[in-house]
Amino acid sequence: MASSLPIPAVVTTHSPHMVLFPFMSKGHTIPLLYLARLLVNRGSMVTVFTTKANHPFIARWTLASANKFGIPRLSFYGMNAYSTALWRDVGFNLGGPESDDELITVPGFPWIKVTRNDFDKPFNQRDPSGPLFDFITESLIATANSYGLIMNSFYELESLFLEYLNREAKPKTWCVGPLCLVDAPATTDNKQTNLPSNINVPSTVTDQKSNAPIWIEWLDQKLAKGTSVLYVAFGSQAEISIQQMEAISKGLEQSEESFLWVVRKCDRISILDELEQLVGERGIIVKQWVNQIEILNHKSVKGFVSHCGWNSVLESICSGVPILAWPMMAEQHLNARMVVEEIKIGLRVETCDGSVKGFVKPDGLKKMVKELMEGEKGKEVRKKVKEVGVAAKRAMADGGSSWRTLNQLINELEAVKAFGKSE
Repeated sequence: MASSLPIPAVVTTHSPHMVLFPFMSKGHTIPLLYLARLLVNRGSMVTVFTTKANHPFIARWTLASANKFGIPRLSFYGMNAYSTALWRDVGFNLGGPESDDELITVPGFPWIKVTRNDFDKPFNQRDPSGPLFDFITESLIATANSYGLIMNSFYELESLFLEYLNREAKPKTWCVGPLCLVDAPATTDNKQTNLPSNINVPSTVTDQKSNAPIWIEWLDQKLAKGTSVLYVAFGSQAEISIQQMEAISKGLEQSEESFLWVVRKCDRISILDELEQLVGERGIIVKQWVNQIEILNHKSVKGFVSHCGWNSVLESICSGVPILAWPMMAEQHLNARMVVEEIKIGLRVETCDGSVKGFVKPDGLKKMVKELMEGEKGKEVRKKVKEVGVAAKRAMADGGSSWRTLNQLINELEAVKAFGKSE
């Protein structure tokens, strides 16, 4: 879903006033708040609006309003250039293969092969239709008629796909990330936080002596013993069956690796309680909100079992932690292909039937966890993700590609407002 950024400029001060209309989900709101912080640091004023229950007229309304007042409008989808380019190149033409798992060559990128199961509803249907399809189509039309598309990525990570979008699609795409690196103050030698000050952090269970969350104290203990930790999290929206939860629990138990597993409050508590009893101090299960970046930056954390939401992928890159990809929904399956096949910063879980949406048995999870944490392939992706992480930090630093891109965008918007015209 698109978030909108209608952006007027105050000509008298040459400091633009940015107005943000975020789609109210964590995957959109958090990076947009990072962007707001970044813009404020550049001298801009930022105002955030929203509508009750993400009213679907927002895309059409923001475009019409921006056009009426001569305000350049930009869109933000929270996706990367890789998945956007693949979706554009093949996403509307998935009706051919009989099987949902048959490989399809992407015409614009012939070394990449995808399946119908790599796409979510309604685009994995042979004849997409319905309210969701209509809503997405309306959002895409609004975006195509906008001034630009803000992307939470950086040029060096996916230059080929970014150049494709700017050559073949409208509007222009501007990479200004990774936004999770905005003002990232180190707190200790082994952990780091970087949430913008205007994000309200829910209360957490803490150790009263140190005032640190209990799971951070647990990680500190593992670090002191020289023990590597696997971080496991599937985001806040994924629905996991009770059978799959049981398989995850058995796989983590049998892996003999220390792990920190963050679950939703609504997940099956009895299964988790049993796992905690079986593994004792080797594992910790957290049933509330956590600062994921703080966990990933902890020196004891050496691997991340992730659903491959794009925010999580970027946070893992910036922390130098390799990924064991387990995509669940939306564009996460394409993100997983990017992580494993394109930029090679992670491995992928093995499903019992080979389908990208298949069931993962305990043995399959155990095998890939051991490979990520101790195997040769794990060493390779750990080395690569650290290299990519360095490139990410350079992109956001003064003079880096994302730093220059944001400066260019702000300058263009100021000029558009000053001269009363847009491209």
